[in-house]
Amino acid sequence: MAKQAPKTSIRKVLVSAVMLVTALCLSLSISISTYLDVKEQKQLIINKLDMIAEIIAFNAQITLIFEDRKTEEKRLKSFNKVELVKNIHIYDIDDVTNKPVFFTSYNASKTPPVPLKVNSVTELKVPKITADYIELIKPVVYEGKIEGYVYIRGGLERLNKYINTKIIVDIMLTAFVLVLVLLVARGIQKRIATPIEALSLLLQDVSKNHNYNARAERSNIEEINILATNLNLMLARTQNQLERHKADKQEIKQLNQSLEEKVNQRTIALREANQELLNTLERMHQYQNQIVENEKMASLGQMVAGVAHEVNTPIGLGVTGSTLLRDKLSDIKTAFEQKSLTSKQLERFIGDGIENLDLIYRNLNRAADLISSFKRVAVSQDLELSSDVNITNLLTNIITAMKADITVKQPEIDIQCADGLTISSKAGPLQQVFEQLISNSLLHAFKGIENNSIDINISRSNNQLSILYTDNGCGVPTSIRKRIFDPFVTTKRGEGGSGLGMHLVYNLVTQALNGNIALDEDYDNGTRFIISLPLVEIG
Repeated sequence: MAKQAPKTSIRKVLVSAVMLVTALCLSLSISISTYLDVKEQKQLIINKLDMIAEIIAFNAQITLIFEDRKTEEKRLKSFNKVELVKNIHIYDIDDVTNKPVFFTSYNASKTPPVPLKVNSVTELKVPKITADYIELIKPVVYEGKIEGYVYIRGGLERLNKYINTKIIVDIMLTAFVLVLVLLVARGIQKRIATPIEALSLLLQDVSKNHNYNARAERSNIEEINILATNLNLMLARTQNQLERHKADKQEIKQLNQSLEEKVNQRTIALREANQELLNTLERMHQYQNQIVENEKMASLGQMVAGVAHEVNTPIGLGVTGSTLLRDKLSDIKTAFEQKSLTSKQLERFIGDGIENLDLIYRNLNRAADLISSFKRVAVSQDLELSSDVNITNLLTNIITAMKADITVKQPEIDIQCADGLTISSKAGPLQQVFEQLISNSLLHAFKGIENNSIDINISRSNNQLSILYTDNGCGVPTSIRKRIFDPFVTTKRGEGGSGLGMHLVYNLVTQALNGNIALDEDYDNGTRFIISLPLVEIG
């Protein structure tokens, strides 16, 4: 289980934030100030020691030349009044080795002597600062020649004492400022938190007691005033909504009295329509059995089962719609009895009820149309005997018979078939296949009357008849290419297309003629069907 974040309050956050920012700013300011001050003090001490070393070096010129140690020692003792100076060494340049050697020195009172620095002349030309001392060496130059060196060592006791005193003063100042800031922050947070607490108590009262008449008071803080104004607006709207809801409940109660009666009437009418549809379906099954018994209508009998299956779909949708409508009526009744029915729920039920009734009536009409289309479809050539069929003559007769329909779209029909091609086949089914393909192009493929064409290419190879039927129409939509031979698949629903034409062609080719038919899905300039029929040699 995830850990909950620790709770806090505006008071604590505000005071903590102000104190933290103040402490950080003070600490940073005092640290920088102290650092710069100490750096400046150290530089002043270095400058002072450097100046003293220059004075000593200037005075030591003559004493080094004449090797007058007593005069120089007497002169160095005068620095006992300078608290900063702790040790002084004067080195002379040996005439033989040309190296610095000890000449004389000075040690302040209570200050131990320091080792000779003759080997540190080069290093101490730049002041060396340690924790307690500063050391430096200056050359003694006379007429451009170095006669010796002055080593001086100064103490940092006063600087350290100054630093300690400054730290104590800074701490006291910081504490004073923090106390002052704490008092100011408490005053500010009290001024901000008090109106917020009042708003919180108001919301608790509204939540527990549903007192939507309560209103937030104004304060002297602009942002909280905006919050209070918006809260008052929300409470006023909520109160108005509750009043409208109460009026809607009374209106819904009156509507329910008439609604239930209307729903019951529609339900009874729907049951009667369903019963009539079921009776029609039963008669259709009886009609199917009669067709199956007819030898010349055997292939159509196979379609009846499919038609019955398709008719069951609108019937099922009608039954489902009526059941759903009954369930929604039950929900409305339950909500009404529990006094939880809202106007939106009632409005949605009325809309759903109209939609369900439209669905039921639409599917009943669809079932009636399917039955009507089914009555016009018959495949009566299953038991027809094969005979010699001249393909060219057959196609010429078909075009002549369909001249009235062909004239409407005026397609140019190009037949490519060997003259005198005669096969042994069933003329009836073959004729219906060509008629249905041409009718399908006229109805579905051609939009206007210009530049329409139909190409029929027929060739024979061994014992196989190949038929390539092509038109340059709009083509078969991608969405139905896989289902083009299924029953009731059409793009002209409600415009004369029943969806049984290509299904009939498929049954004729595969059952009556024992062949194969396929749609060329890669053809993009219209529609192309590829038909292959087995043939029997004509003796």
